[in-house]
Amino acid sequence: MGLLPRDTSFFDAFEQQGKKTVEGCQAFLVLTEDLSRASVQARAIKQIEEECDSITHRVVENLHKTFITPIDRNDIYRLITKMDDVMDYIEAAAERISLYDLRVTTKEVMDLARVLVASAERVLEAVSGLRNLKNPQVILEKCVEINRLENEADALLRGTLAKLFREEKDAITIIKWKEIYELLETATDRCEDVANVIEGVVLEHS
Repeated sequence: MGLLPRDTSFFDAFEQQGKKTVEGCQAFLVLTEDLSRASVQARAIKQIEEECDSITHRVVENLHKTFITPIDRNDIYRLITKMDDVMDYIEAAAERISLYDLRVTTKEVMDLARVLVASAERVLEAVSGLRNLKNPQVILEKCVEINRLENEADALLRGTLAKLFREEKDAITIIKWKEIYELLETATDRCEDVANVIEGVVLEHS
């Protein structure tokens, strides 16, 4: 196994971003359980998304100043930006629920939110393992689980849209919920993108 340089700042940032993403996904799940406080919760999620943006900007800035990076520069960039994308989509979904003044939640939005929380938790566990790569197999197993969760979200979305078009009679309501569901599924896609980058780093260094 290749030994990595001692600079830990990038790994610190990955873990900070991972923790913030879990926090954001959990906040979104809370939002879906009670839409009466959606606007308040959406503002809190926006704050978390802005903190994620700040972490991303610091990492990109640091990349330009660092001569020797602990892992490939392109991998660092892709990893932090794909992680940032997850919160962008969560924040967009939260904003739409508040903006569209949706009052009644759905089982489907809560189910997608739960899958997202699980995905974010696995992402945090996987990126935390990059710091020393002592257990590459454990990290790879987390990546496999993230891929499985993305497939679950994909299947959930297909079933959810079928039900929405079958049961909802109001065209405007269909448009609103369809957009929100698709944003959430895209967030799980970005988690899978993160897993793919992590997998490449692990295989390269193990």
